[in-house]
Amino acid sequence: MAEKLIPFDAANHLDSEETIAEYLTAIMEEDDPDLLLAAIGDVAKARGMAQIARDAGLGRESLYKALQPGAKPRFDTVMKVMKAPGVRLHVEPSLSA
Repeated sequence: MAEKLIPFDAANHLDSEETIAEYLTAIMEEDDPDLLLAAIGDVAKARGMAQIARDAGLGRESLYKALQPGAKPRFDTVMKVMKAPGVRLHVEPSLSA
C-alpha cells in the first residue's frame, strides 16, 4: 500500500512562545525577508489570524496582505504582529563582525 504524505505545516508545531521565538530566531539567521514574512505568517496562523490581527490593531485582510510574499510591510506593522503572539525581537552581536 502506498504511503500518503501530507505537507508539512510549521503552524501545527508552534504551540508556545518559546517555540515561536526559536523558530523566528532560526528564520532570521537566513537573512531572507520573504522567508521571515512567511514565518511570521506561520506564527499568525498558529495563533489564529483573526486574533493576531485584533491584537496587532490591524484588519484581518491587512494582515494577510502584509504577510504575503514580496510584501513590504512597515516596520511598525511587523513589530505589532510580532508582539501579538507574545514574542519580541532580540539584538545581539554578530559572530562574523
